[in-house]
Amino acid sequence: MSLRTAVLLLTCTICTGCDDGYLRGAVSKSPDGKTYLAVVDDNGGQCGPIKVDGAVWSYPIGQAVPISPGVHTIECGAGLSFEIPKGVIFKFDYWGP
Repeated sequence: MSLRTAVLLLTCTICTGCDDGYLRGAVSKSPDGKTYLAVVDDNGGQCGPIKVDGAVWSYPIGQAVPISPGVHTIECGAGLSFEIPKGVIFKFDYWGP
């Protein structure tokens, strides 16, 4: 196997292993069974206040805050919708399309 093939295979394996199926963030089981949201990326701080479900997100970047499971919206200029499953910590980290 060539070095190039080995690097490509390793890269694909790493990317596949890290994908938990959530486009907008990473999800992990919460230790207490409750549901949380942590906004871990402020889109470079270039868009004014972040809003979740229409309210200003007043928590520090990375702080996990209790939230109801289900569909939510987040705004930083334009708005996005995403779904948070029950009993997880959802770390929002992707503002892209």
